[in-house]
Amino acid sequence: MASAVARRFPEFVRELRIHLCQRSGASQGVRNFIEQNYVPIKKQNPKFPILIRECSGIEPKMYARYERGREAQVSLSNMSSEQVAKALESLLKKS
Repeated sequence: MASAVARRFPEFVRELRIHLCQRSGASQGVRNFIEQNYVPIKKQNPKFPILIRECSGIEPKMYARYERGREAQVSLSNMSSEQVAKALESLLKKS
């Protein structure tokens, strides 16, 4: 899945934020996704801001900020690493 996710992000996407819990089972897929895909994504998008925020007991979510300050979010609760990659792809397709 890394090859599908590790591509140049569209120009209209300005920032990606991922919120997750360090220990909860609901965030396990998100942690796996970050471990497997963060480095390839950053290599393809070296100047793109990807913010990873860990906080105890929160629901894992991914936020994308677009042009003109518009944002979209998706819940990542209990998703596998592959499902998190699909959620990222869906956020990258919104404009």
